[in-house]
Amino acid sequence: MGGPAVKTPLLTSTALEGGGLAGLDARARDIFRRIVETYLQTGEPVGSRTLSMTGISLSPASIRNTMQDLTLAGLLASPHTSAGRIPTHAGLRLFVDGLLEIGDLSREERREIDARLIGKGRGFDEALNEASSLLSGLAGGAGIVASPVRDAGVKHVEFVALGHDQALAVLVGDDGSVENRLMPLKAGVTPSTLQEASNFLNARLKGRPLHEARTEMRSELEIARRELDATAARLVEDGLAAWSGGAERERALIVRGRANLLQDAGAMEDLEKVRILFDDLEQKEQLIGLLDGVSSAQGVRIFIGAETRLFSLSGSAVVAAPYMTGRQRVLGAIGVIGPARLNYARIIPLVDYTARVLGRMLDGQET
Repeated sequence: MGGPAVKTPLLTSTALEGGGLAGLDARARDIFRRIVETYLQTGEPVGSRTLSMTGISLSPASIRNTMQDLTLAGLLASPHTSAGRIPTHAGLRLFVDGLLEIGDLSREERREIDARLIGKGRGFDEALNEASSLLSGLAGGAGIVASPVRDAGVKHVEFVALGHDQALAVLVGDDGSVENRLMPLKAGVTPSTLQEASNFLNARLKGRPLHEARTEMRSELEIARRELDATAARLVEDGLAAWSGGAERERALIVRGRANLLQDAGAMEDLEKVRILFDDLEQKEQLIGLLDGVSSAQGVRIFIGAETRLFSLSGSAVVAAPYMTGRQRVLGAIGVIGPARLNYARIIPLVDYTARVLGRMLDGQET
């Protein structure tokens, strides 16, 4: 007679150590996929009895054994005393990366997005606001948009005296934008000094984006001091400091649809997570930084839970994509924030298409 039967592990050591899909056999992968899909639809823990009614040809006992293995691998968790399981953030990441079947937008949905963003006479700033509202409405989370980094080339620079101790530093961009900064004037500044400083900057900045030229200009100042009057050199340095970071600091963060986040928050712990998320949404600089991090991607990026420090406590998820010109110059990013159980299959194509429409608007192309 042979020895006792040995149970073949459903997960290899690779899956147990790192949660990789390659470590799941066909049965474990199927059960894992069914659990995640059911959880994303209902938001409730999924038990073996529920799974047995989905057409799977396994006994509840076999399903429970597999669920236990998936739990040991860190892909599932059991909330409270419930016999059911929910995917962990690591499990959701595994599902999104390897098992998610992304849908596509219907022709009607594309037409609606086009019509709302490219309305008659709608400017780009209006379109950004509309994009945030549109995403919150269609996706069911909070829509977020980071306005573009203004990096048009410099057309003209001028220092205008407003009195004996104050001047206006004027920066005109190739795109027609105008930035004004008030700055103090030190003693000894004459009209000719203002003109000298203006001429110096115009000769070196014209046609170049300020953010690209700023660092180089600062290094040039050491050499420039030899050809500029000392007062004019200080004026140039003060002018660069006045404009430094101005456009970035004034970038807008548009958030729409916070009320959507309350709809599925039933239990007290869910409400607490939403409260934390509301606090997170007030962190403008960190949110813009998160969205700017999307700029290196060529498409949609997804952050789940602790993958971002900003949302580690609320356990939220972000689906975001950059919007860019036809020359692939990234200007900003848009996205959807919500609970980790977002409808990724629907939201990913929504975010992707909306970002591409905004990019076409920037290029002045017709949809």
